[in-house]
Amino acid sequence: MRPDVLNPLFAETETLDGVGPKLKKPLDKLGLTRLKDLVYHLPERFVTRRSVETVDEAGEGENIVLKLTVTEHRGGRSARAPYRVLAQDSVGNIVALTYFGRASFTAKKQLPVGATRWVAGKLERYGDMLQIVHPDHVVEEGGDTLQRLCEPIYRLSEGLTQPRVAGLVEQALAKAPELPEWIEPAQFEKSDWSGWRDALQLAHRGEHKLARDRLAYDELLANSLALMLVRADNRKRRGQPLKGDGSYRGKLDLPFPLTGAQKRSIAEIEGDMAQEAPMLRLLQGDVGAGKTVVALEAMLIAVEAGAQAALLAPTEILARQHYESLRRMAEPTGAEVALLTGRDKGKAREATLMGLLDGSIDIVVGTHAIFQDKVAYKNLAMVVIDEQHRFGVGQRLMLANKGKRAPHVLAMTATPIPRTLTLAQYGELDVSKLDELPPGRQSIDTVVMGQDRIPALVERLAAQFAEGRQAFWVCPMVREMDGPDEIAAAEARYAALKERFGDDVVMVHGQLAPEMKDAAMERFARGDARLLVATTVIEVGVDVPNATLMVIEQAERFGLAQLHQLRGRVGRGSEKSFCVLLHGETLSETAQKRLALMRESQDGFLLAEEDLKLRGGGELLGTRQSGDTPFSVASFEQITELLPKAHDDARVLMERDGGLEGKRGDAARILLYLFERDFGVKTLRGG
Repeated sequence: MRPDVLNPLFAETETLDGVGPKLKKPLDKLGLTRLKDLVYHLPERFVTRRSVETVDEAGEGENIVLKLTVTEHRGGRSARAPYRVLAQDSVGNIVALTYFGRASFTAKKQLPVGATRWVAGKLERYGDMLQIVHPDHVVEEGGDTLQRLCEPIYRLSEGLTQPRVAGLVEQALAKAPELPEWIEPAQFEKSDWSGWRDALQLAHRGEHKLARDRLAYDELLANSLALMLVRADNRKRRGQPLKGDGSYRGKLDLPFPLTGAQKRSIAEIEGDMAQEAPMLRLLQGDVGAGKTVVALEAMLIAVEAGAQAALLAPTEILARQHYESLRRMAEPTGAEVALLTGRDKGKAREATLMGLLDGSIDIVVGTHAIFQDKVAYKNLAMVVIDEQHRFGVGQRLMLANKGKRAPHVLAMTATPIPRTLTLAQYGELDVSKLDELPPGRQSIDTVVMGQDRIPALVERLAAQFAEGRQAFWVCPMVREMDGPDEIAAAEARYAALKERFGDDVVMVHGQLAPEMKDAAMERFARGDARLLVATTVIEVGVDVPNATLMVIEQAERFGLAQLHQLRGRVGRGSEKSFCVLLHGETLSETAQKRLALMRESQDGFLLAEEDLKLRGGGELLGTRQSGDTPFSVASFEQITELLPKAHDDARVLMERDGGLEGKRGDAARILLYLFERDFGVKTLRGG
């Protein structure tokens, strides 16, 4: 149950003055549905204005506050023309207050001729006239202007204005309760932070970097604590100790000997699975490092111990691909592997469901369909989750209810994750790393070139196809966007390449119907099509050994980790492979560094760390690369700086300060509910 002290923060925004159905819509659009959302809707920046006596004291482009007397109104000749209100400063300099559209009605009301007003806004020049376009504030003489000198600028949606949002935030802050302190006293003192409520007030006034750090720390502490509670609870659960005898694994006929990293990871997994406490382990592997083999070895341990295993994939394409490769590898062992997706119907589906129930199916591969209520297992004791970042902690916990006892869970990701983010997103998992490539993997030559080289590149493609090779061509968007940027769209590029290569070209993107997507992928995988034009839906898991060329258009729009993922789609066969990074005319300094790093390195772990440094506050591992971080308050810099401290603080609470018992424990419980990490509380018996 949520502590009563938090109830005011979880009240709906309609409880505030002035919020009705009309205003609720744009607030909902921004995710501001409760008072809690408003108090944490921190300003994106602050506008600092200087108070001046006359415009002579101000520079063009400067934000100012000055007193003006209205002398004349000049309406435009048409509804689209600007509406100007001329006004004088104290020495007679003329300034035009310029309005467009419906705003002119406001100007007529606020600025009658002869009136004196305080006006705040940016001073600009238009021809030989000084002007302020759409003043930020117009206040009657004697009105409160000094507070306007440092003004928060909030993220808005259509139908909201800065003053309106600022007013609602002020109302919400006034209702925010005093909360007990959950930060470890020594850490609190050393950081020179203020209490939670004061920190919120200061953060909205722009007076304190420390205030924002404190609020970010709270969020990071809540996350660390929740994951530790999940982990502690998992260790108390009773799973099935699984010990294999090697009878199935000994029959595997792998094309390459296992790498040291694979052997180490398998040993760690084997040790975990032999325990009664269910395994919760994350397997991080660079592109092509052989995660599937490790997963198969882990699942065969379960089969040898007389239990069943399941592999959960995020998409149907990936599920089918995993099924094919696992079935092929497991064939000599005699283990029965089946596929189950949401699209399976009729007798085939019934047969699979029966096989899972009677135990004749050892390993099942599929999408979320494998965990539907109607799917029952004889003895599910081991679950592998592929592309872990697509499944949250809640889904990881859900798996615990499927077996007779909580199953062992191995989560896998092909995105090498820097330590900081591993802590943030997977704090409740032990981590194994595959940081070596199997001996057969070829290095991929990476070339960076401008878009103007596309005609020559198309000829290079023709030569590849003549040799029987295949290629990928990845675009950042599906359709052309309106606007100044010429964005290469998959559909436009597909049309152009189809004109050149005919039916040898297929296309896949996220907006295609699943069956059309699958049909195109299957044609390409079979070799019936030479070129696959795609958006980033092909970034993970697609395995076509005959594809030796990857073209990534507008490569500067992608994060390093994502470019590395895409590049990893080639170089899977015995032939030399290439990756071409095409870029637009203008490249930012960050984009130049990113593309240079891609040319120089094929180490995914190094690239992930560098990406984190380059991206700063941007999306953390590339465009949607590893799901959004679980944080809405903490910025990238704050995560890097404060997360290790918050993690240690959470450990102190759990190991020294009695967990959620006692005075600090009560405060920590409030923190978990405040940030809606209460799944951590619920894992506690009776919590």
